[in-house]
Amino acid sequence: MKLTRPAVERLKTLIGEHPEDPIVRVQVKDVDDRRLAFSITLEERVQPEDQAQTIDGLTVAVPTSSAARMDGVTVDYQDPGGFQFHHADPPDELRSDLIKLD
Repeated sequence: MKLTRPAVERLKTLIGEHPEDPIVRVQVKDVDDRRLAFSITLEERVQPEDQAQTIDGLTVAVPTSSAARMDGVTVDYQDPGGFQFHHADPPDELRSDLIKLD
């Protein structure tokens, strides 16, 4: 999974507004056999089943059940529009702003 700089900055802003929930949890679930639902939540702590990494002062947790499915996904933020999940490499103009989570 990768995060763009705008996504990181927006998440940091949200955590600043909700300091009691400093962990960013990202997950993906099946809606049906053709659609996925991605979610970002702020939580109080990393869960035992999460894979977590700190990047640029931001702790991101991904449930083990979602980790493999997040490979190759880029999380971006645009105003307006909010958070967006891209399944392929984002447009070239975003590449220099990517922060990779391993």
